[in-house]
Amino acid sequence: MKKKAFVLFSLFLTVSMVSFLFHGEDYFHPEFGKLQSGFGISQALAYPPGVGILTNSRNCLSCHANNGPWKDDSNTIIDILDKDSKKSLRQDDGSFLITTKRYEAKMVYTVIGRKDIDGITVPDKTAWIYIDTSMIGKNSLSKFAPNWEVNLQLSCRITGDKIENYTNSTLTSLPMTIRPLTTAKDENIMLQVLLSKGNAEKNNAKNSLMSNYFERVVRLKIQED
Repeated sequence: MKKKAFVLFSLFLTVSMVSFLFHGEDYFHPEFGKLQSGFGISQALAYPPGVGILTNSRNCLSCHANNGPWKDDSNTIIDILDKDSKKSLRQDDGSFLITTKRYEAKMVYTVIGRKDIDGITVPDKTAWIYIDTSMIGKNSLSKFAPNWEVNLQLSCRITGDKIENYTNSTLTSLPMTIRPLTTAKDENIMLQVLLSKGNAEKNNAKNSLMSNYFERVVRLKIQED
């Protein structure tokens, strides 16, 4: 038993030393290099949590370029739909208003994509994150509005979903449920969106992946009885 443990320890030590001596700059985000262990082994880091959660980056442009053909808002679909009515929660100023009673769960659908236009390529992936930018850099793992419970703050999804409200479009859609807790207050947060096409190369996301970045204000309001 002792011999087996010694062999396993020796194998681990050898792998660690090799990793330490030959490890290259293979992290996806510039900040990730600061998060290596003492043996040169990088921690597992993901996307889009690189914004505010796993790093202190404030938006997607720390990794991605804004170089795609989808910069026009008129043909870009960024919407939040009420689960029950299926109506858009977009306001006249372009922001979104989500209203719910304290302790009451509210489900909405995040819908992102592009209208299909002849001659213009469409994105094959969308990514988004709901984030309170004032929480970036703080110890809390959740960077959503303080004291608001959320079950799907972010996602990265391949296009191809079908939504009744949007025809002749290439898009994605997922539900999100939020709930204001005891000390929750009305808050303004940000919805950050990235449309993209292609396959990102390691350490080369800005050059190898075509993408466009968007921001929307989302207002969370507690409906008093």
